[in-house]
Amino acid sequence: MSSTTVSDTDPFRLLTDWLAEAKRTEIADANAMTLATCGADGQPDARIVLLKSHDEQGLVFYTNYESRKGQELAENPRACLNFHWKTLQRQVRVLGRVEKVDPVEADGYFASRPRISKLGAWASDQSRPLAERSVLEARLAEAEARFPDNNVSRPPHWSGFRVVPLRFEFWREMPYRLHDRLILSRASETGAWETSRLFP
Repeated sequence: MSSTTVSDTDPFRLLTDWLAEAKRTEIADANAMTLATCGADGQPDARIVLLKSHDEQGLVFYTNYESRKGQELAENPRACLNFHWKTLQRQVRVLGRVEKVDPVEADGYFASRPRISKLGAWASDQSRPLAERSVLEARLAEAEARFPDNNVSRPPHWSGFRVVPLRFEFWREMPYRLHDRLILSRASETGAWETSRLFP
């Protein structure tokens, strides 16, 4: 990478490099990313989720499929991700199609979670109205009684999504707002990556 511009032809390699740098400099959750979706009603929505894995197949996060984002992605399986690392003065935007991860892959990740997080996946009707906190606490207690040890199975409604990218934008802050913007895009999911730049 030069001193003035971002340079690479492999977006996954560049993302891996930037994530590694972010993990050394960010206070917490260097893998946090904004997930933007748009359901059938045409109303856009955004929230922060955590990147749990990535490779040349795409970027993976996990959630309740019955949540608002899960329903929106079922209606319109396309999304935009945005990483922002303030200390590095960098951003990465990713646009692409979204697909569900394989159940075996989801089981493997779920097994790695802390026990309380596993139980929470059973206790929470994510995105639905909650009358008061005690209701959630009672449901968590029910889940604890149902699974007395760490052998907590993955709920059928809880799994992962993979964003299969068609476009990356790697943005780096530069003096006087003359920022560097590298675009890596492809016409199809099996196509070659093409490089271009944007004015800041």
